[in-house]
Amino acid sequence: MALYSEKVMDHFMNPRNVGVIENADGVGEVGNAKCGDIMKMYLKIDDDVITDVKFETFGCASAIASSSMATELIKGKKLEDAMSLTNKAVAEALDGLPDYKMHCSVLAEEAIQAAIDDYKSKK
Repeated sequence: MALYSEKVMDHFMNPRNVGVIENADGVGEVGNAKCGDIMKMYLKIDDDVITDVKFETFGCASAIASSSMATELIKGKKLEDAMSLTNKAVAEALDGLPDYKMHCSVLAEEAIQAAIDDYKSKK
C-alpha cells in the first residue's frame, strides 16, 4: 500500500487556496514543535459565512494536503459549521493519513478555529 492516498498527493502537488488574504477578517497561526509544521489560515467572512479562505503552510506533504483540504471543506460554510470541522473529517476527506501524520490534520482544525476566534475577538 502506498504511504499516501491519491487525494493526499493531489492536494500536496496541486494545493487549493494557497496564499494570503490582505485585510483578512480572521487569521490563525498554529504550529507543532515536534515536527516543525506551521500553518496559517486567513478568512474573509461576510454575514457569518466564509466567503474566502487562504493558507500558508510550512511542512510535510500531509500538512500541506490537510491545509488544502480543510480550506475546501469550509469555503462557503457558515462559521458554526466551520468551527465543527474535525481533524478526522479532514483526514477522511483525504482518504486517510498514516497514523503518525494525523497531527497534520489536527493542525488544520486548530488553524481554522484560531482564525475564527481571531475574527470573533475583533467584533
